Amino acid sequence: MIRNKRFENALKNIPQSIPPIWFMRQAGRYHSHYQGLRKKYSFEQLCKNYELASKVACGPIDEFDYDVAILFSDILFPLESMGLKLKYAPGPIFDSYFNENSITKIKPIDEIIHDLSFQSKALIETRIRLPENKSLVGFVGGPWTLLSYGLGIKNDLDKLNLNNLQFYEKLLYDVIVPVTVNTIKMQLDSDAEIVYVFDTNARQLNNDYFLNIYFKKLKDQIFDIFPKKIAYFCKDNPLLNDASSIENNNLAGMVYGKPKGLEEYLKTNHKGFIQGNFEPSLLEKPFNEFKQGLDEFIDRFSKLTLEERSGWICSLNHGVLPKSSESNVKYFIDNIRESFSTIK
Repeated sequence: MIRNKRFENALKNIPQSIPPIWFMRQAGRYHSHYQGLRKKYSFEQLCKNYELASKVACGPIDEFDYDVAILFSDILFPLESMGLKLKYAPGPIFDSYFNENSITKIKPIDEIIHDLSFQSKALIETRIRLPENKSLVGFVGGPWTLLSYGLGIKNDLDKLNLNNLQFYEKLLYDVIVPVTVNTIKMQLDSDAEIVYVFDTNARQLNNDYFLNIYFKKLKDQIFDIFPKKIAYFCKDNPLLNDASSIENNNLAGMVYGKPKGLEEYLKTNHKGFIQGNFEPSLLEKPFNEFKQGLDEFIDRFSKLTLEERSGWICSLNHGVLPKSSESNVKYFIDNIRESFSTIK
């Protein structure tokens, strides 16, 4: 059941005047509500204590009135359960990485999922706390992104030559993908309406491997199992070159991670949703500079007909940055709704 009507319309690609609004990282460091909790608790406590996680997730809904709440957690916890010691200071730090010996020591999948059960509890508690008309989504790390962190190559932004492909693929398709499938199932069974797959580091893959091997396996092994229940995000996503990618891959939608071109893409998309693409750094700017950027953003999308922008989730092309102004965030949401309410 999709609780928020605007979000439901976007999922179904139904034309509507006011788009749903939510931001990746909307519950995070820019928000004074989060900062207050963070002074008392560690990041891990905020994620793994389901009551605290639900408070963090609901904070931006209560204050800024986003249409959608998202599970408060982190994409890397499955790696912790797979045997990699992980701490946050404040970003993630591992004391070791996967090697060809460690793969034999990874726990059975059901034990890994049991370790992640705090996500299930957090989703259920968040749903209880949320207003009835707000949607709730889950998320997981994309398989390649988890692998890149687990191998210690997350910062290698050059296209990888995949010299050790056999080892990579054994970890990827025999371990990480099955864990991802079971985590998605757990989240959907725990009141998540859809689940986002955040696969930022898949941009490391050359387009041939991404399109012809990696993404085909994701479709066969993940997306087809949960038809129209998965949204996908990858920086420099080559799928965005084809407007039929959402339908062809059984997706609910995709995040448009590029700074330009969303208006034209929306015109060609007729299935599922496209989310984006306001520039996040503008939220950090002084009000006048931010407002100029927002006015230009609204002007671009207001030139589209309702039918042309059907399926649009108004958002950023990535996540909220830590130094974003709360007043800018509030103004963005209010002004988008006011502006588009008068556009037919």
